[in-house]
Amino acid sequence: MPSNRLAAERSPYLLQHAHNPVDWWPWGPEALAEARRRDVPIFLSIGYSTCYWCHVMERECFENATIGRQMSEQFLCIKVDREERPDLDDVYMAAVQMLTGHGGWPMSVFLEPHTLKPFWAGTYFPPVPARGLPSFPQVLTRLSTAWSARRSEVLQQADSVAEALRERLALSEVTPVLVGPKHVGMAVQTLLTIFDRTDGGFGRAPKFPQPVYLDLLLTVRQHLGEEGVRAAADHALKLTLDRMATGGMFDQLAGGFHRYSVDTHWLVPHFEKMLYDQAQLLPVYAQASIIYGDPWYAQIARRIATYLRTEMTSPHGAFYSAQDAEVDGREGLNYVWTPRQITDAL
Repeated sequence: MPSNRLAAERSPYLLQHAHNPVDWWPWGPEALAEARRRDVPIFLSIGYSTCYWCHVMERECFENATIGRQMSEQFLCIKVDREERPDLDDVYMAAVQMLTGHGGWPMSVFLEPHTLKPFWAGTYFPPVPARGLPSFPQVLTRLSTAWSARRSEVLQQADSVAEALRERLALSEVTPVLVGPKHVGMAVQTLLTIFDRTDGGFGRAPKFPQPVYLDLLLTVRQHLGEEGVRAAADHALKLTLDRMATGGMFDQLAGGFHRYSVDTHWLVPHFEKMLYDQAQLLPVYAQASIIYGDPWYAQIARRIATYLRTEMTSPHGAFYSAQDAEVDGREGLNYVWTPRQITDAL
């Protein structure tokens, strides 16, 4: 299959798409100028190399010659690796979350070519209507038709989204304040309010490990004046650390934590493993082992370190950023064992 412009890139993610039957462009002035010359919207697709649903949408849509031809004819298609351009990812992910109420990758954003304002966005789309989602060809057709027949409405939508996005981003540019006991107390109370008293963790499924929350509680627990609040913080910490390390979130054979649990019980993980999760969870378990005098927490920290050395370190000494969830087109295939396979292995 002939290659497209992404064949000249260095990003592993962009190179994965170098042979798609899509006229992909990397982000840059040439791509933006071409979209303006053709007077077509930009389809911006952002993902990363170990993203499972990115692989699924590529197989289902971007490797489909008919869909690829429609994409190339109706839009200027740009691929971006979020690990290369976190700045673009941050801005347009904020737009996706604002428009849809959720986020994730692959990120699918449609931009007005002159101002680069987003006017429509989503994440994964199937090749045919499924899971309550329209098909990707339907999305392409509707947006292309709107651009051609109702341009003023599209531009007005882009302006509205951009204005709301500016207001949202401006809220994050607050003046720093000195954090005192009052703020810490409010943060602890909030965490204890959203703490899952049955299974540990914070919030509902899908459950992420939230090492920043755990680190905060470990750091401030000794400064909590009320004995009852300190006991509640200790209970939240221990239950969460215990359930995460004994469930499917933790790789019981190779070590290391998967990205999140799809259920509330830490049982069924999304099998992708991220470097930043290991980097944050290792010191959390190490610190917990010291605070609570629990050698088992120390063992979990050591197993994370062993996993980082054996699986996440390149021969040249650099760390890999993530480990893919997909094997032979199936998520987590090398982590899922049948009872017969376990018996045979033992």
